[in-house]
Amino acid sequence: MLRLTDALADIGANPADTKDERLRKGTLILASVLIALLSFVWVLTYLLYGYPVAAAIPAAYQVLTVVGLVVLARTRRFAIFRTTQFVAFLILPGLLQAALGGVVASSGMVLWAVFTPLAALAMLGVRRALAWLAACFLWVVLLAILDPRFAAHPAELPSAFVVTFFVLNVMGVTLSAFVMLGYFVEQRERVRAALELERERSERLLLNVLPSPIAQRLKEEDGVIAEHYDSVSVLFADLANFTEHAMVLPPQELVALLDRIFTAFDRVADVHGVEKIKTIGDAYMAAGGLPKPRPDHLEAVARTALAMREELASIALATGQSWLALRIGIDSGPAVAGVIGRRKFIYDLWGDTVNTASRMESHGLTGEIQVTERVAAALREQFVIRRRGTVAVKGKGPMQTFLLTGQRSRAGANPDSARSIGADDTEVM
Repeated sequence: MLRLTDALADIGANPADTKDERLRKGTLILASVLIALLSFVWVLTYLLYGYPVAAAIPAAYQVLTVVGLVVLARTRRFAIFRTTQFVAFLILPGLLQAALGGVVASSGMVLWAVFTPLAALAMLGVRRALAWLAACFLWVVLLAILDPRFAAHPAELPSAFVVTFFVLNVMGVTLSAFVMLGYFVEQRERVRAALELERERSERLLLNVLPSPIAQRLKEEDGVIAEHYDSVSVLFADLANFTEHAMVLPPQELVALLDRIFTAFDRVADVHGVEKIKTIGDAYMAAGGLPKPRPDHLEAVARTALAMREELASIALATGQSWLALRIGIDSGPAVAGVIGRRKFIYDLWGDTVNTASRMESHGLTGEIQVTERVAAALREQFVIRRRGTVAVKGKGPMQTFLLTGQRSRAGANPDSARSIGADDTEVM
């Protein structure tokens, strides 16, 4: 039915028509064609019983519909076709009733006039359909007043024929109205389902950009969203020497590789309850302890860093890109988080903790997870921490830095702790 309606809509379609406008046009054309075909029953029946004037009225509707469709196909002026159809739906049943001698002899033919305001409601909406509803009421009242005069000379039709056609008229009007309104109810359900699907898609896209609690606040509140956190942990990870290798990789292979890496990092962050903040080029930023505070945010970020390093090693082995390696930096402390922007908004962090974590990454060693002294002090009971030494950090001056090498097991240090860097290994940058 939808394909047929869409095909019929081509008769009067304009390039600028929306899908909804095409559907409305196709629906009215379909209804008009079906009624024109049904009119053959009335034309032939009334001719057989010797009432050519009565037969001419439905025949006139058939001619009007065919001419209207031809004019519509040439001019694309659908409003003219729509108006002439509404007038025909309204007037011709009354004229046929008058020609046959009243409402009884015509088997309640005036019932077809009811189709006019229903069709107008579907085509034009409630406000514009009110005029057609009023016209229908006035026309029916006028026919009722004149009915005694029409009934003075009724058509001599068998009573069984009159009753049968009354049943057919009731069924025809009901079926036509049901099909038209049912079609639009179905379309409404389709639109509702499409809107729900679009809402879910938009929700998923929003959650890909913002943390769930922040996304919910953004939908419910106006104004600036900003929070101060007394303690969060910030992680920066960067693919070492990526720029040099990116210049020789084909674009599709480059993007596919980054997508695979960052998707794996997203998965690791979700597992450990760490919030991904953003990616910038080949760098990845995540944080723990926000937007919902948690006491073990630093441990969660440390486990995330170790898992990210393992994931990258697996990807390097699977893809043959043996050069893949990470520099990771972590710091913990106070920070401010909030949403900036109105068009392409982003949830971001600011503060000394963020800057220090970034410096830990940029001044770090390839393949290592470098952390600040306060992070090392907080993690040393659960994780294997080795002193790297004093590093001259841009904007911070000399800092004691440490390397996170593994997580302690119940029996002692993880095998990763076998790797060591001496206390005097100092690097100045």
